Amino acid sequence: MVMQPLTTSELQDSSSEDSTLSGEDTEDPAHLVSEWTSKNGQIWFPSNDATLRYVAPGRGLIPGPTNYATTRIHDVKSSFDLFFTAEIISIIVQMTNLQGRRSVANWSDVDATDIQAYIGLLILAGVYRSKGESTRSLWDDHTGRAIFRASMSHSKFRLINANIRFDDKLTRPSRHREDKLAPIRCVWEMWTHRLPMLFNPQEDVCVDEQLVPFRGRCKFRQYMPSKPAKYGLKIWVTADVATSYAWRCQVYTGKAADSAVEVGQGKRVILDMTKGLEGFTVTCDNFFTSYSLVQELLKRKVALVGTIRKNKPELPPKLLQMRARAVLSSLFAFTKNTTAVSYIPKRGKNVILLSSKHREPAVTGDEKRKPVIITEYNHCKGGVDNLDKVVGTYSCRRKTHRWPQVLFCNMIDVSAFNAFVIFTATDPSWKQGKSYRRRLFMEELGRSLVLDEILRRRRLPRTPAAATVVMKEEKE
Repeated sequence: MVMQPLTTSELQDSSSEDSTLSGEDTEDPAHLVSEWTSKNGQIWFPSNDATLRYVAPGRGLIPGPTNYATTRIHDVKSSFDLFFTAEIISIIVQMTNLQGRRSVANWSDVDATDIQAYIGLLILAGVYRSKGESTRSLWDDHTGRAIFRASMSHSKFRLINANIRFDDKLTRPSRHREDKLAPIRCVWEMWTHRLPMLFNPQEDVCVDEQLVPFRGRCKFRQYMPSKPAKYGLKIWVTADVATSYAWRCQVYTGKAADSAVEVGQGKRVILDMTKGLEGFTVTCDNFFTSYSLVQELLKRKVALVGTIRKNKPELPPKLLQMRARAVLSSLFAFTKNTTAVSYIPKRGKNVILLSSKHREPAVTGDEKRKPVIITEYNHCKGGVDNLDKVVGTYSCRRKTHRWPQVLFCNMIDVSAFNAFVIFTATDPSWKQGKSYRRRLFMEELGRSLVLDEILRRRRLPRTPAAATVVMKEEKE
């Protein structure tokens, strides 16, 4: 909301504190007006006298697993099944068999038990940090683990891995002209629809990008030099700050072939990724943040805290100046419902943030005297980065030249972590006190997914260790 220009007396009074901090004499009022007026005409105040107090709107959602989730969770596997539903597995079975019949002579149809066992073995390979190890080594008598040979033969695993599909390849060209995500769109939409159904975030969420490593051929593969993998598939993610639960995901497929470069992409992404989050605070980086985004989110009763790029036309020139500014000094600017702060952490560096939640020029009491806006931003900004970290620890991703399979493995990784979050929230006493609870959860999940495949084996594996695993499961 654009405010009326300051009068001469108001400018002189409100700028006195700023002049004292910077060690400058009182400036000409006309010069002050220009310093606090942005390029696009937005007028800022050097004090918060006219700024409204922030009142957090009610959220109406109870944080944690939803009732829908808690009533359906009774063990580790059931928490994972909430994400990879029977319907999703059925589509994968149907399309995999379709591909197998077309490309493999004497193909034997797979069923839901086979696909679940395949997913379970991928998860176990991730748990044992063997995602880069060849499958031949995993099934080897000496170097492998008995659970792999006990579950299914190496040749069967390789056949499923080579032929797993998520759509009908023959009907894909017509769909692919309009949708770059056509090879996995149906499964992806069904999966992402489940994420917000099962968990409600706490008051703070973070929106950022996740880069799924991939160097093969893909029309929307991205290059991000700041990420460790550099190349891959970019996914916008809304994550709960407290738990890193992935609440919403959206694959970035680039611009359409005949369209212009998207303008205001950051604003569009935040608005898409925060639908239904009334009463929450979203934290994002300078790719997304703008003054117009802050105002649009306030209409939806969503607060924003984020860094902002210095070339944004809505920033007043005063915040961009670093000359004569002391190290560790802060300079605030206010509108009716927004606060901007400029902080000098070291000589030659100026960090600027916007916040619609903070309306006071508050700084911390320690030696760095950071603005409270920055401390809260630092606390909340790592939601998606932490998701990347924990997912990568036991990732099931394996080397492949097919990007839909890469996306599928990432869905498994995210689902396994989300399942861990909602399961431990539902049953806090499970493995309580163990520092490696998630590893135990992943191992139990992988074993539970392959159990049905083990139990229906018609004959024992040749190796004694694998045969022992089968007999042990049959007795239990």
